[in-house]
Amino acid sequence: MSVTRRSLLAAGGIAFSGALGALFTSRAGAVRPTRGYGPLLPDPRGLLDLPAGFSYRVLSRAGGPLRSGEGPVPANCDGMAAFGAGGGRVRLVRNHENRATAALRVPPVAGLTYDPGALGGCTALELGPDGRVTGERVALAGTAVNCAGGRTPWNTWLSCEETEERAGTSGYARDHGYVFEVDPADPRRSGAVPLTALGRFAHEAVAVDPYLGVVYETEDAFDPPFGLFYRFLPARPLGGAGSLRAGGTLEAMRVPGLADLAVVDRPGAEFPVEWVRVPDPSAAGTAIRYQDFGRGGITHAQKLEGCYWGGAGVHFVSSYARRGEGAGADHHGQVWFYDPLRARLRLDVLFGPAADIRLPGDSPDNICLAPDGGLMVCEDGGGAQYVFGVTVGGEVYPVARNADDIGPPGAPEWGEFAGVTFSPDGRTMYVNAYAPGTTFAVTGPWQ
Repeated sequence: MSVTRRSLLAAGGIAFSGALGALFTSRAGAVRPTRGYGPLLPDPRGLLDLPAGFSYRVLSRAGGPLRSGEGPVPANCDGMAAFGAGGGRVRLVRNHENRATAALRVPPVAGLTYDPGALGGCTALELGPDGRVTGERVALAGTAVNCAGGRTPWNTWLSCEETEERAGTSGYARDHGYVFEVDPADPRRSGAVPLTALGRFAHEAVAVDPYLGVVYETEDAFDPPFGLFYRFLPARPLGGAGSLRAGGTLEAMRVPGLADLAVVDRPGAEFPVEWVRVPDPSAAGTAIRYQDFGRGGITHAQKLEGCYWGGAGVHFVSSYARRGEGAGADHHGQVWFYDPLRARLRLDVLFGPAADIRLPGDSPDNICLAPDGGLMVCEDGGGAQYVFGVTVGGEVYPVARNADDIGPPGAPEWGEFAGVTFSPDGRTMYVNAYAPGTTFAVTGPWQ
């Protein structure tokens, strides 16, 4: 990425809609926190800078041995979710966004491998009541570019392949571009089965409506026409583990008269939504975003990233948009909210385009809801990399800074953050440094 946050020192910042109640869902009567936890302190170990009173534990690091003995910990740690396992124990499921050139692949394991020629997948960590790692194993292998995903109401993980490559390319023996379900308690129960009805495209993330069972999906396409926002209507809604294999209907979002979400620059702006059936979810001949959606076309957006359910609707992120790359306007991050009951789409948060150095103005990516009802935002841009918090009042504060310099001498470089998530009790934040692949557990006086 050529634009860094430190080149964006003009006036501006983050703009919020007046309807943040739908985005930030703190408990009724809770005291809204003040801005953050104070300045970040340099880490003597040179790994993770945190505010005073906070500490971290390195749970896993790429290249170290998996406790299962299946091989080394894979690289490129990305999307992640935490699941309660009873008795204070926690299970983490972690994606590895490995392409065909990855140096540390997800080890192929019998019964868990989709395509032996693909190097991505997921690993699962078991944490004891004291927060220490008691187990680490392969949960899915033989998939490609596993970026983000999302959890289901029945406590499984949906891992997304951010690629559309076919068999015969990059050493692959099978087509890719699918979602895979992973059971964190016993990955062999889920196996390595692509959920083909959810479409074949460059998946980024998913969120499941816990009331109706609708699955929402984001597409991170790198070339125009850019990605779409989808919903999948399962044949067996809320049917539990394995139910998404039963098929269903895939639809794409159309906002009448709005071909590109990037042109919207007024937080609070609302639009009616229509859903159009995808002609060919398998993309057998033509990628979905190129397909003919009939009169009225379809609505695209550059860099559709994080997607999650909160409150009474689904939130999704456009990390940035650039006219020079084919977008209809420039911005440095949007957070959208879709209300399924009203079939309305609203822009809730606009990052930039000109942002203060203290604000997360450089490509928000993975986002999760924090215990206080605000947001945690993983930054994925140039220069220093942060996890930022955004309070329910719209104040922005730093939570963590990657201090692990992986650049050559004289050219510092830090890996992006990804996969931010919280333990079920809200006392621990888990987050990945993409490179070098490191999983942290952060504890402290969370609001």
